Amino acid sequence: MFDYETLRVIWWVLLGVLLIGFALTDGFDLGVAALLPWVARDDAERRMVINSVGPTWEGNQVWFILGGGAIFAAWPFVYAVSFSGFYLAMFVVLAALILRPVGFKYRSKKPDPRWRKRWDWALFVGGFVPALVFGVAVGNVLQGAPFRLDGDLRAFYEGSFLGLFTPFTLLCGLLSLAMLVLHGSAWLAIKIEDGPVKARAKAFGSIAAIASVALFAIGFLFVAYGGLGYHVVGEVDPFGPSNPLRTTSEAVSGAWLANYGRYPWMVAAPVLGFAGALLAIVGIRGNSEPLAFAGSSASALGIIATVGCSMFPYILPSSIDAHSSLTVWNASSTRMTLGIMLFVTVVFLPIVLAYTAWAYRVMFGRVTSEDVRTNPDFY
Repeated sequence: MFDYETLRVIWWVLLGVLLIGFALTDGFDLGVAALLPWVARDDAERRMVINSVGPTWEGNQVWFILGGGAIFAAWPFVYAVSFSGFYLAMFVVLAALILRPVGFKYRSKKPDPRWRKRWDWALFVGGFVPALVFGVAVGNVLQGAPFRLDGDLRAFYEGSFLGLFTPFTLLCGLLSLAMLVLHGSAWLAIKIEDGPVKARAKAFGSIAAIASVALFAIGFLFVAYGGLGYHVVGEVDPFGPSNPLRTTSEAVSGAWLANYGRYPWMVAAPVLGFAGALLAIVGIRGNSEPLAFAGSSASALGIIATVGCSMFPYILPSSIDAHSSLTVWNASSTRMTLGIMLFVTVVFLPIVLAYTAWAYRVMFGRVTSEDVRTNPDFY
């Protein structure tokens, strides 16, 4: 069995894996939904776009559920603070996500164009809003959440819903939206037959890739010169009990970049974020759909990994009481809990991956206008 320090690091990595898995799978679903009103002009085109994700969108949401479950079980302090403090934002996301299954199931129940148009916009909201708000949430994690812990480790959130939206967090939201729109456009280029829908998707993909590179670069400047970052003062006991008040932290401008000097290998994450978006542009303009999708996937992986690498060992810093900040070392579950969860993950995660790969293989292929007209199983 691994020691306590190793288990904590493993679960920090696994949390990142689950978030990246969500971005790479359900991420293109959100991107496709956000593109729906703009790349499809008539009902047949919209049905092609919808059915490009129709067979897989429900299974892709598993990664979102697994991520929430992992936070609950492995990082209970993080779960308690974030899910209560960001309650209204999460309610907005869940309300938007609820529109997706309803939209998929009810859109084609009536031939009325107005009925279908309303559900098309509902699907758009179900993709656009989560893509934006997820990025805003990450931005709030980077700049610190306004919470504090008392002597009994009770959490008190002192922020407001509108306070979540600052220039930096909105920048992160736009980056998340651009990243997922790029991923969605790359998916459409793979799944849709040659024609106007595919051409429009590629055009939006090029714009989203350029926006991803620009917003990611601006975000780095914010982190470097915008007063963001936290630093652990003194020695850290990676084997110690989970008690955030045993750690002394302080806000230090630019501290989120310190890990790249301490662990040079972490530079691979931001490099991949930039290089993946540029690779996607090459693939889109070179009519290589697999290259474009590989580039968008690499970019999403690199951007998300950059957040984790920059913040380590922090998971959720506090902007109003730095000493209440939650780290890998002071906010985890017990060693036994992490060990049991790791055993379960080692057994079941390969099964999930194998089933997912099998499902994608079975349902692989382009969606055509002929399919939309003749296949009774299509939305």
